[in-house]
Amino acid sequence: MGPALLPAPQVVGILGGMGPAAGADFVRLFVEACSRQLQALGRGVQDQAFPEHWLAQVPVPDRTGALLNCDSGAHQPLEPMLQALGRLAALGARSVAMACNTAHAWHGRLQERFPQLELLHVAQEVAQTLQAQGARQAILLATEGTYRSALYEQALGQAGVALILPDLMQRERLMQGIYQGVKRGDRGLAQACFGEVAGALLERHGALPVLMACTEIPLALPGAPEVAGATLIDPAQVLAQALAARAYGMSGAETQIS
Repeated sequence: MGPALLPAPQVVGILGGMGPAAGADFVRLFVEACSRQLQALGRGVQDQAFPEHWLAQVPVPDRTGALLNCDSGAHQPLEPMLQALGRLAALGARSVAMACNTAHAWHGRLQERFPQLELLHVAQEVAQTLQAQGARQAILLATEGTYRSALYEQALGQAGVALILPDLMQRERLMQGIYQGVKRGDRGLAQACFGEVAGALLERHGALPVLMACTEIPLALPGAPEVAGATLIDPAQVLAQALAARAYGMSGAETQIS
């Protein structure tokens, strides 16, 4: 007797462009997550088995800059993100993931405007993953905007996970790696910046999981000698797995990154 027929996957969306390289890389992570999901479901990994998914790579004003300067105006990211979500909804997306950690500062307002969509929350998905792994502490590498918004502190605190944060000088070094490094194509500079900060925090606090909570950080940090042997967690990978689970009709709690 053959395997039971499963319902067709749901249409899902990816809100990218923050920056474009991170959005493109998120598609790769999502496709890989779908392959794992198909294998877990006992289905063949074939082109026709992958869900319909749409990537909206739209120019969005700098999220950290907007959080540091809350005056209304054209620099604010909310309007272009709303427009992109509207396009994804019109294309039939049921669940959407944002390929930017800092953009989740606007999660509540975006979800309120599009109640017909499930807008996944990266920090909540990471909190579920760390809780399932029994983690009690983690190191958070992120943008200044993400630190200011306290996205991860709130979500992980509710899951019983305490966060170790870099000091102000280390945060400046991370921002240098993101903006002068990855966003300008200088991966060597980015790796040096990220590795310096991660290595110092690991040396001081011990072998804790390191959350690479900016989509640019996983593009450069993993090869740094300072993090050799460390447990690096890519929230984008966790979010991609959650989106794949939604596409195949499962909740995020049903599928965790191994």
